[in-house]
Amino acid sequence: MSRVLIIESSARQQDSVSRQLTQAFISQWKATHPADEINVRDVAANPLPHLDSILIGGWMKTEDQRSSDERDALARSDALTDELLAADVLVMAAPMYNFTIPSTLKAWLDHVLRAGITFKYTPTGPQGLLTGKRAIVLTARGGIHMGAVTDHQEPYLRQVMAFIGIHDVTFIHAEGLNMSGDFHEQGLNQAKAQLAAVA
Repeated sequence: MSRVLIIESSARQQDSVSRQLTQAFISQWKATHPADEINVRDVAANPLPHLDSILIGGWMKTEDQRSSDERDALARSDALTDELLAADVLVMAAPMYNFTIPSTLKAWLDHVLRAGITFKYTPTGPQGLLTGKRAIVLTARGGIHMGAVTDHQEPYLRQVMAFIGIHDVTFIHAEGLNMSGDFHEQGLNQAKAQLAAVA
């Protein structure tokens, strides 16, 4: 049995294409991996605080030096990190906002990129500690950005995943969703076809 952690980040609850892709993924994954455990964390419906001095204080200070707010921030970060550590497969559903990922997803990443836990510093540079895991990224984009300089999602997320040791990363892009003609339907159908192959 594998554990699958899904991070939802679309600000839209209704009519969200990335959420449609997530539901299609869950359905197909369950059909082929019925014993797997799937956990969904919605960082849009339940947003996390952005990285601030309180969270940094929770990380950097010793227990006796931490304020109650810092202890709470550390406990929240620990819970999120433990959830990621327990997962075998990480799925991030990310609509493109202003050429990159939603700030809610960035806030989640800021909570789980932890020195000494998900990566470590070595004499030859940083080393990811989450080896053996797999990541799948589901994106929804109004235009066509794959391979273009306007795509700040895939390069960033590939770098972040590699930084923590996840090198098996699959991207499924639903593109052209706000363009005229058949682009919306074609982009969505192509993404769903790719999903079926991944599952």
